[in-house]
Amino acid sequence: MVKIAHHVLYAHPLPEGHRFPMLKYELIPEQLLHEGTISPEHLFEPETASEDIILQTHDKGYWASLRDLTLAPAAQRRIGFPLSAQLVEREIRIAQGTIDGALFALQFGIAFNVAGGTHHAGSFWGEGFCLLNDQAIAANYLLNNGLAKRILIIDLDVHQGNGTAEIFDQDPRVFTFSMHGDKNFPFRKEKSDLDIPLADGTGDQEYLGILSKTLPSLLEQHLPDFVFYLSGVDVLTTDKLGKLSLSAEGCKERDRMVLQFCKNHLLPVQVSMGGGYSPEIRHIVDAHCNTFRLAMDLFS
Repeated sequence: MVKIAHHVLYAHPLPEGHRFPMLKYELIPEQLLHEGTISPEHLFEPETASEDIILQTHDKGYWASLRDLTLAPAAQRRIGFPLSAQLVEREIRIAQGTIDGALFALQFGIAFNVAGGTHHAGSFWGEGFCLLNDQAIAANYLLNNGLAKRILIIDLDVHQGNGTAEIFDQDPRVFTFSMHGDKNFPFRKEKSDLDIPLADGTGDQEYLGILSKTLPSLLEQHLPDFVFYLSGVDVLTTDKLGKLSLSAEGCKERDRMVLQFCKNHLLPVQVSMGGGYSPEIRHIVDAHCNTFRLAMDLFS
């Protein structure tokens, strides 16, 4: 059973310039249901993460400034959204969706959050449309509850997972791997356990060749018992922010490599969607849906 967290909160108003990319969170489950890839029993709506869980990952003062809507204007500009109660609720619901997904993955092998991938949020800051780091929160939840001992985070969004790298910088239980555009946001990078920066224009052959060589070494280096995968589709050549040149088939093969790697080694995997900013929404939705289609083929 592939379980998928979806979020009714995306219907709430957002700033005009951000409504288009958010539309995918409604369209992905609609498309998967329409084509018969999933049925309603695959979907679940998460509640909100509790404060004590959030504080296992994020600084108390930073969290209080979000909760109380007192975050300084400069910090709000760094995030890219004006702060609101709806936005904070959206983030803590996403975080709980990833926690629930991780628990489902332990049971079924894989689970998805149709949102998530908020990897630019560090322990004491928000950035790049990310307030709270959903996969970091879920990773700490598993570790602190004795549900995992060694975690691997595979971040293949086009942007470096700088917040995730900072959060786990001193934690040997979590290995952070980010393969991303070298000359892309964030322009001040943090240090992951393994960073692979890519030149602008990197295409399918080079990208997939690097990934196929890297995945086995991650297993050997860290011996994980759980994987978080950030499957951003802003690697597509159609993406207006990405600067890489993967085809839709190349992006699908990337996901197949990661999911097959997890299945072959009996590693439960939670998948968060991450970025996607192609001008045509169908390119974004179809690329994300391919990840779900692969999971249904491999894990059902």
